[in-house]
Amino acid sequence: MHDPIAAGRRSALRAAAVQAVVALLVALLFLAQGPQAALAAGIGGGALALGNALAAGVSLGGIVQARVAFARLLLGALLKWTIAIVVLVIALGVWRLPPLPMVVGLAAATLAYLLALNVRQTVKRTQT
Repeated sequence: MHDPIAAGRRSALRAAAVQAVVALLVALLFLAQGPQAALAAGIGGGALALGNALAAGVSLGGIVQARVAFARLLLGALLKWTIAIVVLVIALGVWRLPPLPMVVGLAAATLAYLLALNVRQTVKRTQT
């Protein structure tokens, strides 16, 4: 039996894993500037990867009514950005990490997530 919800959840979790790997690579690149810059870049990308993974789990929970599905989608998006913003505020305010590497990690993770979702679907369409 074909379950598009489960396939979407797997695709979103796979993209979040790609996002975490890219965050790690960006952190390794910033290691040349020092451990604080590397930590900031890793936290920036990792916060969004964690948020996207949790949002995928909440949003794509199964086949439900349209109102429930829309509420889950909104809750997933709210959860993702709440986690990302709270982690970034703690990293900037409490730990005093540099902001530029954090923003670079966040941007690289966002681009990686979008590319991972789109490349996966493009490959599937050309194979069928």
